[in-house]
Amino acid sequence: MNPCAEIAAASWDQLKLHISSMWPTLTRDLKHALEAAIDPKTSSCSGTVSIYVSAREDPGAIRSRLARILPAGEWDRLRIEPLPGHQELSGHHGLLYLPGRYVVPGGRFNELYGWDSYFILLGLLRDGRTGLAQSTTDQLLYEVEHYGAVLNANRTYCLLRSHPPLLSRMVRMVFDATGDLAWLRSALPWLESYHDYWLAPHHLCTATGLSRYHALGEGPAPEVLASERDAAGLDHYARLCNALRGQQPAEPWLHEVYDPVQHRLTSQGYRNDRTIRESGFDLTHRFGFCGLASRDYLPVCLNSLLHTMERDIAAIHRQLESSPSKVSAWESKAASRADVMHDCLWDSSEGLFLDWNLAASRRSTYAFATSFLPLWAGWASRHQADLMARQVGRFLAPGGLLTSLQNTGCQWDAPFTWAPLVHLATRGLEAYGHHREAQTLKCRFIALAAAEFQRTGLLFEKYDAISSTADCSGKIHFGYPSNETGFGWTNGVLADLMSDAGPWQGPRHEG
Repeated sequence: MNPCAEIAAASWDQLKLHISSMWPTLTRDLKHALEAAIDPKTSSCSGTVSIYVSAREDPGAIRSRLARILPAGEWDRLRIEPLPGHQELSGHHGLLYLPGRYVVPGGRFNELYGWDSYFILLGLLRDGRTGLAQSTTDQLLYEVEHYGAVLNANRTYCLLRSHPPLLSRMVRMVFDATGDLAWLRSALPWLESYHDYWLAPHHLCTATGLSRYHALGEGPAPEVLASERDAAGLDHYARLCNALRGQQPAEPWLHEVYDPVQHRLTSQGYRNDRTIRESGFDLTHRFGFCGLASRDYLPVCLNSLLHTMERDIAAIHRQLESSPSKVSAWESKAASRADVMHDCLWDSSEGLFLDWNLAASRRSTYAFATSFLPLWAGWASRHQADLMARQVGRFLAPGGLLTSLQNTGCQWDAPFTWAPLVHLATRGLEAYGHHREAQTLKCRFIALAAAEFQRTGLLFEKYDAISSTADCSGKIHFGYPSNETGFGWTNGVLADLMSDAGPWQGPRHEG
């Protein structure tokens, strides 16, 4: 049944049909090796492109396999190379080999992304594409096994950064659809390994037990340097430094990330820029100017997702009839994390969950839509959820949920709304019984996407929630200025929110 009565039934059906028709277009596998290897962000569509293979794989066997599958004209343009360990390449970048099918977001994003895949999975499962959902999840498990983590994307320039961790939720969703216990058992070690990744010294704040985003690697992010240019030909870093020149010395931490003499970012500045990309929120002023203090924050989003991972792993151990001590150990990890998050991240005077600023030893004051994640993850108290429901109006615009309350020229701030945050906020509010607020967010976003679909025949990665349009022209000043079409996670979230035919299988609150 259509939950948004103002949308005509014909438009509703057209939108659902479009979403279903897009999955094959966005699917990549070995038959599409050349198409997948081409990267609009770093290379042209002509010439030879590279696929790099994990040291644990046999490059010769993969060359033979691809030579059998691909037409000669495509095979001749591919170069299969061994990857020299888990490190960023200094020269020619390429695609990281994955053995199976997966779904890409679309547009300039022609590779498998970490947290995008969770929202894509919502739509695949709603559309009955269980095999493709399982295969997409398998590729992320493969990344953990062969590349050390779920990667930001399966490109060599992303080897040293991950993405918001939603893999455990994907595994449980696929298992709920298949009931395959052997598959669940095989996935568990890689989930535990990925959890360890977020507790490595560079991610873990030992004083609190909470984690932070912290990408590795040196210098500019290669894909940014190569492609994110404006009409005047300035790349993102040039625009950023021009803006920072006017900031000095307003922010005391800016001297650590910007060199005014050389007029460029410092090594710390580039590391923080890479880190904001690991967070998935590239870019926002939530972690300082354009994220340039990103390693100084313990984020609500990351720690809520790690809490979900800990509960998921406990539930999987229970499903597999592991020893009670293993189940209890993981439940204790989740409970301990929740206790610290209640102390550090809940601001009772604001009625919001806010990131913890390590440098200032206090909570941030930057209101952001990730404040709803503790409801989705289920660790918020009933009282906190009730207060959060009262905050919906602060984030509400004609097109739905504002990402933040600040218009900064960054795409992850106002006036923009994004499908993933709409989904997390909506499902979180529903989990605590705040259906009216959830319905408002849901219907405004669906109505905006449907209206723009009727106008353009396309779905987009983001929308302007204030002007109710997908037109971002002149509104984004940092990062890439385009609004990509396709679009994987918008498709998935819309498919899920428009269905609502059965019970949602996400986390539930604990008290």
